[in-house]
This record gives sequence, structure tokens and C-alpha cells, in this order.
Amino acid sequence: MKLSKKFTLLTLTSALLLPMLGACSSETKESNVSEDDSLETITEKAKEEGAIASLGMPDTWANWVDTWNDLNEKYGLSHTDTDMSSAEELAKFESEGAKGTADIGDVGISFGPLAAGKELTLPYKTSYWDEIPEWAKDQDGHWLLSYTGTIAFLTDKNNVKEAPKSWEELAKGDYQVAVGDVTKANQAQFAVLAAAIAKGGDEENIQPGLDYFQEFAKNGRLSSVDASVANLEKGEIDVTIVWDFNGLNYRDQINADRFEVTIPTDGSVISGYTTIINKNAPHPNAAKLAREYILSDEGQINLAKGYARPIRENVELPKEVADKLLPAAEYEAAQPVKDNAKWDETAMTLPELWQKEVLSHAK
Repeated sequence: MKLSKKFTLLTLTSALLLPMLGACSSETKESNVSEDDSLETITEKAKEEGAIASLGMPDTWANWVDTWNDLNEKYGLSHTDTDMSSAEELAKFESEGAKGTADIGDVGISFGPLAAGKELTLPYKTSYWDEIPEWAKDQDGHWLLSYTGTIAFLTDKNNVKEAPKSWEELAKGDYQVAVGDVTKANQAQFAVLAAAIAKGGDEENIQPGLDYFQEFAKNGRLSSVDASVANLEKGEIDVTIVWDFNGLNYRDQINADRFEVTIPTDGSVISGYTTIINKNAPHPNAAKLAREYILSDEGQINLAKGYARPIRENVELPKEVADKLLPAAEYEAAQPVKDNAKWDETAMTLPELWQKEVLSHAK
């Protein structure tokens, strides 16, 4: 997983508080862009712009490389990316103001409303608007998810005879469980939320998740080993809690027969990543066209090749791509974040609560 996307809203939003690096403007940058343009017009203008600059969308994350190659081959758009965290992306949009150098970014779902609220974004709904779930988009098109991730278990079957398929089974095991650093890691915080949901909690009530992991701490079952590919390959992790796309990627990188990825049947949480288009993009039409292509069948298949689950559920994936993902039936107990604002508030308090109510009980 790309490190820069792991960190929490608490850790990263500090970047938004940095002094402004240049003059900002509340006005949209003057450019050859119009909200009334047809897709055909947008495409022609994008070809004239001839380039697109992205943030946090490197070749190795979610197989973005195929999408950038397609945009170059089909429309003549050259591409550059600067890899950075979600908060850093927003800070760059804001600090550069009307002198924007980036066109589009990929950020965690919490940062979409934040960017729109700071008036940093250019809305564009795409022709696939009606196929995007209501929970996964802004009503005006300032942000909309391209792909999702669901909290899952990754089990090394060399160490654990029977891979756990529920939080209840996980609790009954006698093996070590790696959750990650809940004080810093976005993925780890969502793991606590997923456990809370399974135990009757929600975005506002994280206590059931804390109570659940407190028992692991008391029993000496919390592993502090980083669930990296190297450590997984060496057999130093029994079970780790990760986004499904990370688990599937790790599995196939190391040994698909040795590792098993399961979505807990008694509850999990779905989140995802959204594109945001810079209000002051130097190539705004290219950014619109990129979002359009990302939501197309081809773009969604590209993401699925990188183990990310497409937001458009009716996209028919080629068999060899679909076989890399888990069957849809395994996600029946998973639910999206119902209230992102409440979750953001909870996530702010979670590092301190984790230290106090879980780590303090560790053996």
C-alpha cells in the first residue's frame, strides 16, 4: 500500500494549517472550461490542453498506470504525478490558489467534503453519475468515489490452520493479530470501526471496537509487527486486518495458496477514494476527461486490475480480472460509512482512546 495514503485525518490535516505559500484567490482560474460543455466539447478541449498533472495517483497505486497510458494513447494527454497524502493534496491546491499547477487528485472520502467546503474544487458529475451510490458522491459533483475498500482479514495459513471468517472467530483464536498503528494509520482506525460495527457500534459509538481489542491486549494477542510484504513473506504475521485491496495484493505478491483474504461475516466497513478536480487546474478539461474515463468501463476495469473494487457495480469485469477479487456475495455484511462527519470527529479522538483503553492493557 502506498504509505502516503495511510495516515489519519488527525495527522494529515495539520498540513492544511501551514502558512500560505503564495497568494490565494477565491475566483476560479480563467481557462477554457465551462460547466455547460458537452462531453464531446470537453474531449476536444482536453486534446488541445494535451497534458494532465495529478497528485497522489502514481502508477503503482490501484493500477493508475493503465489509465494514464490509455489517456495518452486515446487523447494524447501526457501525464505527471506527484505522490502525496490527501491533506497535502488539499494544501497544495489551497496554497497555490490561482497559480495552480495540479489538475486532479485522489483523496480519502473524508477529504472530498473538506475540499469542497474550502472551495478548492471544480465540480463535474460525469455521464455515469446515476450509477454512483448516493453515499459515494457530492450532490453537485465536487467529489465522487472511483473505487472502494472494505476491511478484511489476511491470514497466513502456514501459521493459522483455519482462517477466521468473523470477528467472533478471530476473538476465539490463539494466534497473534496485527491491527496496525491506530494512533496514525487510517486503515487501522477503520479496523476498529469495523469491529465496533460488528459489535453493535457505529461511527459515533466506537466503544464496542475498543472493548473488543482490549481483550486481545489483555491476552497478549496484539502483534506490533508491521504487516509489510517482507514480514508477511517471512511468516512473522499470523492474521492482519487490512483493506481488501491490500490483502489481495499482498496475497498475490507472495503466494496465493498460502494466504487467504476474508471479509468478516458479522460486520465490516466500506470506504473509498474520490477524485477531486482543482478549481484552478491548468488543464481543467483534461481533468474532467480523466474523471470521465476513470468512471468508464475501461477505467473501472483498470482499477480492478489493481485490486480496487470499482464503484460502479454493473461493470462487467473480464474473468481474469474478476478472479483476482473476492465474490460480491462475501460483502453482504459490509456497510459504507453512514456519517462521514461523525466518523471524522471520532477518528480525531481515537488515538488517545486506543492508548488509554487498549495499549495500556497490553502484556
